[in-house]
Amino acid sequence: MSVKTRILIVEDDMIIAANVSLQLSKLGYEVTGIESRGEDAINHVRENHPDIILMDIHLKGKIDGIEAGRQIYHDYQIPLIYLTANSDEASYQKAKETKPYAFISKPFNKLNLERTIELVVQKIGEENPEGQLSDSFVESLDDRIFIRNNGKLIKLMLDEILYIEAERNYCNIITAEQNYLIVSPLNSFCQKMESKDFLRVHRSYVVNIKKLDAVADSHLEIMRKVIPISKMYKDDLMRSIRRV
Repeated sequence: MSVKTRILIVEDDMIIAANVSLQLSKLGYEVTGIESRGEDAINHVRENHPDIILMDIHLKGKIDGIEAGRQIYHDYQIPLIYLTANSDEASYQKAKETKPYAFISKPFNKLNLERTIELVVQKIGEENPEGQLSDSFVESLDDRIFIRNNGKLIKLMLDEILYIEAERNYCNIITAEQNYLIVSPLNSFCQKMESKDFLRVHRSYVVNIKKLDAVADSHLEIMRKVIPISKMYKDDLMRSIRRV
């Protein structure tokens, strides 16, 4: 049985939102909810982890759709599709900075909506190779984690993990023998893994500090993989290295 693509709708016009939700349901997608404010959308993403977000650029409330999209992209890397009506050039350029997968202009018809989402789903599938996707990160113990892979629970010892790389709303767990792609934003994954050996060094990377081969000013190396170090994480990294 195929897993439905889960979509969050962020739109402050409830008539439009309800219509989009109905259309998506008819097309076979699962709508995780409808939010009308940017701050509520961020909370929804944190709790529900949708696969795609349909985000209206102009929202009422403390933050607009672009700022909500920026925060969501930074923390969760979930694919964004912006809904826009006569957006000015400045807003368009700001929206582009959040790296959306597509724009849909209002008013839009069912065919436009269907084709755009279909293309985004296809692109997501191409970015996540078939056969490597686990359902989710399940549980963390002191020295191991359990993930679902091919319909069964797989035990993965923490000592085997070299680093974890964020790929939008997925995490790619890298070991010397095999990689595991799981449905979990990097932030959520880090919160569940309680181990002092794992440290975030970049927005997109968490590393096992016991596996470091070299550390330079702006990057580190693990088994010939060059991983960037963000300035905001460098001090924590150096303190952790001294404790190892």
